[in-house]
Amino acid sequence: MAAPEQHINLSDEKLSRLIMRLAIPSIIGLSINALQQFVNAIFVGTLGAQAIAAVSMTFPIVVLLLAVGQGLGVGTASFVSSNLGADNSLEASRGASLALALAVPIGVGLTVGLFLSLRKILAMLGASPTIMPAALEYASTLLFGYTLMLLNIVNGFIVRAEGNTRFSMWTMITAFALNTVLDPIFIFLLDLGVRGAALATLLSQIAAISVYIAYFLKKCGIVRIGTSYITFRVGRIKQIAAIGAPATITSILSAVAFMLFYRAAAPFGDASVAAVGIAVRLSTIGALPIIGFCIGSQAVLGFGWGAQDFARVEKAAKFMLFIAVAFSVSFSAVVLIFARPMVSLFSDNEDVIDLAVSACIVFHLFFGLFGVQYVAITLLQSLGRVRLSAVVSLARQGYLFIPAILLFPVIWGFNGLLACQAVAELVAGLIALFVIRGQIGVLKGMPSLS
Repeated sequence: MAAPEQHINLSDEKLSRLIMRLAIPSIIGLSINALQQFVNAIFVGTLGAQAIAAVSMTFPIVVLLLAVGQGLGVGTASFVSSNLGADNSLEASRGASLALALAVPIGVGLTVGLFLSLRKILAMLGASPTIMPAALEYASTLLFGYTLMLLNIVNGFIVRAEGNTRFSMWTMITAFALNTVLDPIFIFLLDLGVRGAALATLLSQIAAISVYIAYFLKKCGIVRIGTSYITFRVGRIKQIAAIGAPATITSILSAVAFMLFYRAAAPFGDASVAAVGIAVRLSTIGALPIIGFCIGSQAVLGFGWGAQDFARVEKAAKFMLFIAVAFSVSFSAVVLIFARPMVSLFSDNEDVIDLAVSACIVFHLFFGLFGVQYVAITLLQSLGRVRLSAVVSLARQGYLFIPAILLFPVIWGFNGLLACQAVAELVAGLIALFVIRGQIGVLKGMPSLS
């Protein structure tokens, strides 16, 4: 593991190289996370359409659980990187330790609350009697490991915020390798079905938290974690929460959006639910590298803002925008051209494949704008622009998507259901483009002190 002096210098003059050195390990790490979902879906898909539909049905619950970690992690990363930029590693350590201390009771509370109402939640999601047993098995097993999952998310954000994205990458690769080995053993050899897939994920999370514990105990990073750094100051909590809240709300809205998606698809049959689930997974696979790139690059934005080097922040934002848009447009093109062979990896049911191909094509018509959206969100979070961050981040799965999903399927049926995502993506991307142009203009007019 890297020693503090081996960390990447966040004030490196070669900005584009610095961003890529930080972002590439983060991209690989989160892409590995996407690949893990991909591999799980392939193994589960061999159990039949009902199994893949059951796992897809629990996806909104997983997104909801991850939402809290995402918000807490984003707020903590912004706090840590800006304080490191201001040369205040003590305050960065206090914020990081506080975030981890808050994660434990939050994780336990959510686990208990969701476990007690799991059947009702799955019924609200539209789980049919044929899907419900497998969905209950998968979701209930995952819930037992949620607190560990939450701690892993926050740990990853802390490590990346101090510039050690490579360590975070290797931790994710370790978890993925273990999950991939355990999936076929638990699902087929031990005949545990979808519960086996969840158990494999749970054990991989235990491995990841063990690696992070060793990292902080051996003081391999700049930030220190310990009970002596934990002080529950209201101002510190508010600062972390204010930046993280839009990210949490966005992720919660994503869970609500998926819930509405599956409920709207359920009347069209299990094949439609499975098809929508496949399309969602493919779009997630494309989104995670962009998110990984922005998460890795966030340390540069936050550090530059803390150091009041506004010209550097502007330059970094422009470079990030170019890379993110180039990738999102390329991924969109690949899905549009190769939709059928990609969908066929998830299912051999012709009805599911035909519906999923249509869903994937519509979902990715305007996916090229997703890169604009996430760079805008990351920049606004780094600058502490809470309200504007909420406007951009809540658009795609919130105030644009929800009215559409409630109205379009009633008017146009399954085609209307698919159109909801495309319309929301297009309008949200245009809003993000307008906002990021304005913020770059503001940065141009600010005198740098560095």
